[in-house]
This record gives sequence, C-alpha cells and structure tokens, in this order.
Amino acid sequence: MSKKGDSPEPQETEEYSVEKVLDRRVRGGKVEYYLKWKGYSSEDNTWEPEENLDCPDLIQAFEEQRQKKEKEGRKESESKKRKTSTPPATETKVPAAKKKDVKKGSNLQGFDKGLEPDRILGATDTSGELMFLMKWKDTDEADLVPSKQANVRCPHIVIQFYEERLTWHTPSIEEN
Repeated sequence: MSKKGDSPEPQETEEYSVEKVLDRRVRGGKVEYYLKWKGYSSEDNTWEPEENLDCPDLIQAFEEQRQKKEKEGRKESESKKRKTSTPPATETKVPAAKKKDVKKGSNLQGFDKGLEPDRILGATDTSGELMFLMKWKDTDEADLVPSKQANVRCPHIVIQFYEERLTWHTPSIEEN
C-alpha cells in the first residue's frame, strides 16, 4: 500500500497508505488507479501506475465493484428495452440542442443513439460475440456495442484500444 516518493535517493523513499481506489484508466498502455490517501484530503488524490502500488486487496475490491456496477447497468438497460418499444412522444418536440438529453433516457443502445464514440473502456464476449464497452463523447454514458460495428464505424478507436493493451517482452541481460 505504498506510493514511491519523487526523491532521487532510494533510501529516502516516503511511504503513503492508500485509503481507497476511486477510479481506473489506461494511459500509454499502462493501467493507472486514482487513489485517496489515508490522512490526506480529496484534493491530494492522485493517479498512480499499477506497478507502483502494493494494495492488491483494495484494487481487487474496486474492480469487483466496478464489474458489479457494469452488470447492473446492462441489466437495467435490458429491462427498460423490454418494457418500452417506442420512444416518448415528447422526443419529437425537443429542440435539436437538447436532443442528447432525451436520448440518454431512451431505449436506444450503442451507435443508434447518434452519439459520437470517445473511447473503448473494455471488452467482453459473455454473449458469445465480442462486445466493446464504448464511452460516448460529451456524456458519462457507456454502452456495450458489437465489435463488428465498432470496427466499421470507428476503427481508429478500436486500434487505440488494442495499442494501449499491447505488451512487449524484452529479454533481460540475464536471459541472453
């Protein structure tokens, strides 16, 4: 549960304790977690690379909670989809500038919402088909979309997703 200090000398490394993992992102192909530090205010929260952390229990708890929320979100949107097959009548009367707000509550999924894709948060094949969890621009929403649709509609985002997750094995001096 430590964060390495910025000190150039290893013997002066300052140790911090992680109170809670708040968020996760991938930058430059590396996973980073947004952390709340014990004894510090929320203003001191920081993004830290996974390899700098020694708090597997907190990371595991965060990941389990995140997956649980993802599943609940999917179930909720599926039940809404079954209940309503037609959009609300007010949708046609809403000005174009506010249309994105109406689409948030509608039963449309994925690219059918007319939103622009921002990035891919993850991938799954639980339905027997590769699906991407797509984050949309200018909204906090994310939807599962078939990879076949994403490959055609936003190949640059699909490529970026895969590139961020590439890992290279470079033989160490000892292996040579």
